Amino acid sequence: MTPFVELDRVTMTYGGPDAGTPAVADASLTIGRGEFVAVVGPSGCGKSSLLKIVSGLMPTDSGTARVDGETVSGPLTMVGMAFQNATLLPWRTTLENVLLPLEVSRAHRRSFRRKRAEHEAAARSLLKTVGLDGYEDHAPHELSGGMQQRASLCRALIHSPDLLLLDEPFAALDAFTREELWGVLQDLWRERQFTVILVTHDLREAVYLADRVYVVSKRPGRIVYERPVPLPRPRTLESTFEQDFVDLVHRLRDHIGEVRAA
Repeated sequence: MTPFVELDRVTMTYGGPDAGTPAVADASLTIGRGEFVAVVGPSGCGKSSLLKIVSGLMPTDSGTARVDGETVSGPLTMVGMAFQNATLLPWRTTLENVLLPLEVSRAHRRSFRRKRAEHEAAARSLLKTVGLDGYEDHAPHELSGGMQQRASLCRALIHSPDLLLLDEPFAALDAFTREELWGVLQDLWRERQFTVILVTHDLREAVYLADRVYVVSKRPGRIVYERPVPLPRPRTLESTFEQDFVDLVHRLRDHIGEVRAA
């Protein structure tokens, strides 16, 4: 497999290598194009820092980050990102929030001005895919938390990114909404086949969504375990009660317990 994302012994320190706070140390991983990978580990272990390195938002002190064969040397335009908080702009409608990356990105705004109608149609199609048709003109405060996260996913995907980075996107939601959005995300990924890196504390979420799961050590974070998820797709909530699924979750929990005790 030719890696689409590759971290080769990367180390990163907030504030600089001499006097800063260590976040990631000697971490390596590879992800194939179109693969869905989850990253789990103890709180504060550097999982989110790995996403910042991959996206080019934070430089490495040493080692190399590559995406699509190119060394990452700054923020990447091929990346879509979604976070724990939807961060929709309150003065913009749902549709306007989804279109925002096309308006502000230097790589897309010229095309957006020329082909606004096409981009609006694509945004409406995305919103319909995640069950938000009819809410295009609603303000964020008129949407539930789950609906806001659906809109946030659409915003992350509106420019058809090759790589989607998700940092605890469902952590703030109730269990029922969170599980519903697992299915929404799985359907989007199966339809579009973008590459995904999901950071999560929820081991059931990791096993439900991912092809492979990486476990990160205590800070400074290192990759200490890699586990394939050979479960058939599409996965359902009923799948989460099957023995193979439960066994995988327990194995991951055991490894994280060992990491925390080390």
